[in-house]
Amino acid sequence: KSSMLILGYLFSLLENIAIKGKAVQSSTFYFQANDAIDNFDPTCTHTKNEMNPWWRLDLVYLQVIREVIITNRVDCCFEQINGAEIRIGNSLENNGNNNPVCAVISGIPAGKSVSYSCGGMQGRYVNVVITGDSKQLSLCEVKCIVPND
Repeated sequence: KSSMLILGYLFSLLENIAIKGKAVQSSTFYFQANDAIDNFDPTCTHTKNEMNPWWRLDLVYLQVIREVIITNRVDCCFEQINGAEIRIGNSLENNGNNNPVCAVISGIPAGKSVSYSCGGMQGRYVNVVITGDSKQLSLCEVKCIVPND
């Protein structure tokens, strides 16, 4: 019982601020950028087939980001996330895709979530980008975990 209280206390010290942000993406193929921050895993974003597709979350204010949690698609196309970079920073140069790298996503199993530690990186913008020709980007949920004030 005491271990559950401690665990509950630790979770109360953290907050997912992604749901308070605003999302945009490089293009839209049926599914909107905000689908990745609606706190509902079955809805997913999807870009068109293009060069260097990206998704960006504007957190409105500078944040200290402890971790980013990405949830992948379950229905199809789960390999589209492979090789994507999570970038965090304050610049909108190159649509925010020049900000420092938090992590590179080697792969996420279909329908699963993976947490990437960002070690307290600071930034207003969180990007997920795949570099290269003829790529599509699809995300089902993005959570940005910060210390709860």
